[in-house]
Amino acid sequence: MKFEGIYTPAITPLDTDGAIDQAAFADVLEYLIAQGVHGIIIAGSTGEYYAHTSQERVELATLAKEVIGTRTQLIIGTGAIRTEESVEYAKLAKAIKADAILVGTPPYALPTEKENAAHALAIDAAAGLPIMLYNYPGRMGMSMGREFFRIVTQASRNVVAIKESSGQANQLHMLAREFPQISLSCGWDDQALEFFAWGARSWVCAGSNFLPGEHIALYQACAVEKDFDKGRRIMSAMLPLMDYLEGGKFVQSIKHGCALAGLRPGGVRAPLQGLDESEQQALQVVVSQLKRDVAAIVGGQA
Repeated sequence: MKFEGIYTPAITPLDTDGAIDQAAFADVLEYLIAQGVHGIIIAGSTGEYYAHTSQERVELATLAKEVIGTRTQLIIGTGAIRTEESVEYAKLAKAIKADAILVGTPPYALPTEKENAAHALAIDAAAGLPIMLYNYPGRMGMSMGREFFRIVTQASRNVVAIKESSGQANQLHMLAREFPQISLSCGWDDQALEFFAWGARSWVCAGSNFLPGEHIALYQACAVEKDFDKGRRIMSAMLPLMDYLEGGKFVQSIKHGCALAGLRPGGVRAPLQGLDESEQQALQVVVSQLKRDVAAIVGGQA
């Protein structure tokens, strides 16, 4: 399996009582497919998987497969503190015939490189599916390093990609130079241009939940057309959004962006709280300007 294009870590809509709104979730998936994203990730950080029960995760993954079918790639996140729990999510992905799994470092535990590799390989053994690794030390407490990559690439052919979210340029360079068998996927939005310059063929971007066309435009310019002048102009137009999203209310902002796009995202689960009115207005201004700027660059309609 090749990871190429825009991969959206889908939000999880909630109803007024805080329960998962399955009809609104199905609408999100249909919207993303219609907009042309290349893959959808369920149980990613943007989907608030950490605030879901195991049963909710099973139901979401199963519903996602029912809705998506084979129309786009489906990747199931296996994130959990306990390896045994991650293994169960990998088995679920296999059972519903997902296309791949997302495998990260278990949070809070702070495993060594060897321990983290054993964790990843146990998940691999349970599913036998293509793996996109997920390196996010800001949330997990430690970074995947050379020893980890050497172990997992020597032990399994299923490790085919990585969502690299460390924000560290030297990590990007190390992966590109020393582990070319692992396809790079941008996981740090304001470095998307750099990732594409270093050969990345995909981008896992939460903002594509509500601005899929604009994210696809940057991928198209850089990875397909190899027009980095155009890419820089699109990236420049997108940076105000990226700055806003990193302002401390990431998932809340993504969900409000989805509301601006006409979807029904609902609120967020505690301990998170939604945007206040001034924050909502500020995001709307950023989104409106971004859409106008990118439309002008690609020759579309604002």
